[in-house]
Parts: sequence; C-alpha cells; structure tokens
Amino acid sequence: MANETQFRATTRIIATRGVKEYRETIPAVVGPDDHVLEVGAAHVIGTDISPKCVGRARAMRPGLDFRVLDAFDVRSVLDLGLPISKVYMDLSGLSGYRGLLDLIALIQSYAGIVRPDTVVAKSGALKHFARSCSPWQAATPACQHTADHIGHKG
Repeated sequence: MANETQFRATTRIIATRGVKEYRETIPAVVGPDDHVLEVGAAHVIGTDISPKCVGRARAMRPGLDFRVLDAFDVRSVLDLGLPISKVYMDLSGLSGYRGLLDLIALIQSYAGIVRPDTVVAKSGALKHFARSCSPWQAATPACQHTADHIGHKG
C-alpha cells in the first residue's frame, strides 16, 4: 500500500518518442555543469548492458567514458560515486504493458535512490501513457458549490 511520502521524489520525468525527440531535449535540459548518465556534459558516462556496444562506442568517441552497466542495477550506478544530476534512458525496447510497468518502476528507483533532478526516458509507451494521465484534484468548496447548483433541479 502506498503512503504519503512514497512518491514525493522531486525528479522531473520527461517522456520522449524516437531518437529525434530524445536528442532535442539535450539543449533544454542539460547544462555545462551537469553530471549526466548517458549523454555529454561536464562528466559523461555512457552505459549499455552489451560489452559489444560499449566497445563500439569507445572506438567512436574515445574521449568519453563508456561502461558496461545494466540500467536495472541501480546499485552499480551509485557505486560510480558521481553526483548524477540528469539521467537519459533509451528504453524503447521495453514495450507493452509489462515493459511499461518495468520502466515506471525503474524511473521511480532512479528518482528515489540516485535522485537526479531530471530523467529523460525514450519510450513511446511511456509518452503515450503520460498523455492519457491526469492527476485527480478534488473540487474546491467554491467549485463544489457551483457543481451542486448545476445538478440541482428545484
């Protein structure tokens, strides 16, 4: 059962769809003093679960730090010992209902444990889900009074 403090992380979550949108966020989100997991800034760590992909990335960008790391291993991220302020996640491979639940759980883990100020997630499923969500807000007493009169027949 959720409690009042469980979902109080202050991390901003941005959902993007496709590489173009994902990359368009960089100038708007990343500053020169940020420590970013995945993309360029003051200190860069690019990660992938595949040693082969990491090897290719190191060959293409020898000035950047690339490491084999499973995004779901949040402990390994903490073990990097860096004050990570932004996290970019290309998790478009997680699709469908089960994948969306895993992605939301992963984002919540990063928000609660790593505590970056922003997580940018590349996931069409998450973006679609976010568009269909609205936080419920109970009517204020003035609005409730108006609503009562609208429904009143008398």
